Amino acid sequence: MAEQRSGGAADHGGRNGPEHVLVVFPGYHRPWATWVNQRLDAHGVRASLQRWDPPREVPLEDSLGDLLLARGQVLLVLDDWFFQLGPRAAGEWNDVLRGFVAAHSERFAAVNLTNRPLLPATAVLEPVSLWGVGEEEAEARLLSRLGIDPRRATGRRLPAGSLVRFPDTPPEIWGEIPRRNPRFTGRDDLLTELQTRLMDAGRGNAACTLVGMSGIGKTQMAAEYAHRFSSDYDVVWWVSSDDRNVQRDRFGELAAELGLTTGNEPGERIRAVREALRRGDPHSRWLVVFDGWDDTDGANVMLPQGPGHVLITSRNRGWGEFTDTLSIRGFDRAESTAYLLRRAPHITGSEADEVAAEFGDVPLQLVQAAAWLGESRMEVPEYLRMVREGRINAMDEPAGGDGIPNASLTSWSILINRLRRTQPQAIDVLSLCASFAPGRIPLGLVRAYPQADLPEDLRWMVTDLASWSRALDTLVNYSVLSRESRSAGGGEMGPHQESVHMHRIVHDIVARLTDGEHRTAHRKAVRTLLAEADPGNPMDSRNWPRYAELLPHLEPSGALNSRNPRVQTAVLNCLRYCFRSGEYRAGIRLAERIRESWSTFMDPVSPEMQELTSQECSILRNYGRFRDAYQLDLALRTRLDEARTTDPLGSLRSDISIASDLRFLGQYQESERMQRDVVAECRRLLGENEFLTLVAGNNLGVALRVLGRYKEAYEQDVATLARSESALGALHSQTLILGNNVAQDQRLLGQYREALARQEANVRVHVRIMGPQHLQTLYARAQLALCRRREGSFQQDLGAAMASLLEQMQQVHGRDHYITLSSINNYANYLREHGDLDQARELSREAEAGYRALLGPAHPVATGVLANTALVLQASGERADALAILEAALAGLTSSLGSDHPWVLGCALNTGAARNFNGRVHDAAELSRDTLRRARHTLGNEHPLTLSCQVALATDLRGLRETEEAGKLEEDALLTLTRTLGAQHPHTLSARQRNRPYWDFEANLG
Repeated sequence: MAEQRSGGAADHGGRNGPEHVLVVFPGYHRPWATWVNQRLDAHGVRASLQRWDPPREVPLEDSLGDLLLARGQVLLVLDDWFFQLGPRAAGEWNDVLRGFVAAHSERFAAVNLTNRPLLPATAVLEPVSLWGVGEEEAEARLLSRLGIDPRRATGRRLPAGSLVRFPDTPPEIWGEIPRRNPRFTGRDDLLTELQTRLMDAGRGNAACTLVGMSGIGKTQMAAEYAHRFSSDYDVVWWVSSDDRNVQRDRFGELAAELGLTTGNEPGERIRAVREALRRGDPHSRWLVVFDGWDDTDGANVMLPQGPGHVLITSRNRGWGEFTDTLSIRGFDRAESTAYLLRRAPHITGSEADEVAAEFGDVPLQLVQAAAWLGESRMEVPEYLRMVREGRINAMDEPAGGDGIPNASLTSWSILINRLRRTQPQAIDVLSLCASFAPGRIPLGLVRAYPQADLPEDLRWMVTDLASWSRALDTLVNYSVLSRESRSAGGGEMGPHQESVHMHRIVHDIVARLTDGEHRTAHRKAVRTLLAEADPGNPMDSRNWPRYAELLPHLEPSGALNSRNPRVQTAVLNCLRYCFRSGEYRAGIRLAERIRESWSTFMDPVSPEMQELTSQECSILRNYGRFRDAYQLDLALRTRLDEARTTDPLGSLRSDISIASDLRFLGQYQESERMQRDVVAECRRLLGENEFLTLVAGNNLGVALRVLGRYKEAYEQDVATLARSESALGALHSQTLILGNNVAQDQRLLGQYREALARQEANVRVHVRIMGPQHLQTLYARAQLALCRRREGSFQQDLGAAMASLLEQMQQVHGRDHYITLSSINNYANYLREHGDLDQARELSREAEAGYRALLGPAHPVATGVLANTALVLQASGERADALAILEAALAGLTSSLGSDHPWVLGCALNTGAARNFNGRVHDAAELSRDTLRRARHTLGNEHPLTLSCQVALATDLRGLRETEEAGKLEEDALLTLTRTLGAQHPHTLSARQRNRPYWDFEANLG
């Protein structure tokens, strides 16, 4: 057969080649057809694309004849797959090629995309080979075959960004896409519809979910889409989403591929990736595939938006609230029979139809049936008899929730029984896989940790690499497993690093059919391997990808029920990972399951149970479930007291946790008293510089700050910071936290310039050490925004920065988390101050409702945010409503915090203004005078809040015509403001213009 042609226009077509070319291709080769089309267009030749998969029942000659209805040349895009379309017997193709095609040879041409042999009669098409050549050579061969003079490029010039990439050139980033299935069948119309939906969607909304039951072929279709349309993208990234932690870890890995500078914390990397994808920088043509994402909770935090495309596979039809959806059902019968006939060519069309009907056209079941029939060469009547007459326990059950036909269970039983006879080691691998969770299975752990105590029937896996490879090859060939090898550097991996993927429905079936005397031993082996693979340090973010990989397999392996201390340590380390990495929801679920299991056999005050409670309560607090954490801590403390334990360190940790609970619950005085005792006890037992002492010192500073005792908090934090720098180093995360705290103290003391300078330095170190999107860095940036707002020199760009921070906080925590609510509250205050009253009102109401739902209406923070809502109403002219709210807020805060707390003083300042605006000037002056007296006592004469109270009293006195006292107060306040804050500070300018001062509440739970 001719592969390269030296002829040009003299050989084919006219001097300038054909005017029109019909490019005929199987859907599998759409990228090649698209490239051919564009190359022809560039040379002034009109081309049309024709996807071709002629029905088996239509004579081949008729189907080829239909192609000749188009004028010009018919170009067939060939490989060995092309001749399996239908499928048809090879003899039919040879006959038609020698007869019909030969008779119209001047109308037909072909390109060949494979190095495998084609049918002998294909020679009549004189196909030119494009296999294994570069783009320039491929174009030259294509033009030569069609008789087009390459020097006459008369077509339209396309901008560089719209050029189709040469199909043999992969996207710049190609992220663990499953290997292309050479037996992928049909679905052409669905794939075309999917592409149309994604391409036609508006920017930022191009997301589609393939929805259908397990085994229906969603994953295969997503993989085929990624391969088939790869030339449309510069980035294609696959995210296995069966497990939330694996999903977050995998999506975050895209950060390194995009060249983004981040730390190892999953949330930080995810936010950086989402922002890069949103901007389309460095790549705007991207496709991200989330495979097996069933839980829509957190979708808004994970789903990327921007100029690219998102593809999801899921069983959950609830995705319709977030994305476009495309329902995937079973094969069409023609697709089912075509697939069976290709895999098992010895069966007839009617027999294929009977098998397809038996399995309801469900692709996963047909894959297994076709693999069985093709490998065994068994006749269909015998195979179906075995399926229908099989005797297994599951046959007595109805079809499962995923619609798995019982006949399929029998079919799998036949396969497994055959493997028991012919390849028993494959059954060992299957049984071991069934002791992991479905989805991605780190099977290479077996070879990575040969010192693990494996049961006798599995020891061959460590010593016999050939048998290991042969068993895996067998299972992959039978479509039971698929390989998922990868490495950080993108190179090939050894057997000790190998991962496999087992579909959920296959895992369920295999677990039923291989359960036996070895299951208990195999589950023990898996949990031993998980313990061996524990890096041992969940505080190091470099280990988080490994913990994310181990986490899904704890429960299926029985690790949560293990009494082995090493396994228990691994379980607790996975829980610590959830806390440190910010995977709070996963941590709560894991902690509940651990407690449920350990409570059946473990002493409730054992060190393990104490550590479990400590980690669980930390996670609950960070997730916003303060009451639950408190109840859990109290229960442990009660048990410790009842047991009269001699473990002072355990009691100390319990007290630290309870003191934190009390603070979050608004019981500030009780929290501070308890925290002081804890600090003293830590110093006595451990010394000044131990980590637990430093944590206790930090917590005492927080308690003093929420009590409004800012000077004491500052002194405590400065001392603890110095000890932390000495003991842990200036770059330790605990030291950085204390640096934030000191800056916050300075800001609350009115030392705005000093606070800003310190916090700018803090943020620079956070970004350098922890990355710009780390949770702790985001908090530091939020504090910096408040410092800049109070200092007064950054108002122009501050709004955009606060809006961006709010968006990022929402991505991390969700909209109703207390940290996000704090950002909502602070941004609302900024918007109100700068005249955007409508959005300020909306956000203030949201913060108010969110805190009330989270904390209850009597909590000081829930009460304090009412003052901000009132300020919006007052600015909008709704003065009576504002006054009513402020009076209620003042009464509530006074009741819970006392009259001298700065929050009470600030609310009183606003209430005095509201009384004045409502004509109650005497009442306003009385309140303003009392508030100024208390502010001077609590905060000092030069604090900005004290000076605001002084200006407010002057305003009220002027309203009562007591102008002499008003003038003295105003003059003194202006002099002090000018000296402390500067003549151009907003507070100073506002006082000079005689604007009534106000105070807005910074909601902070500490």
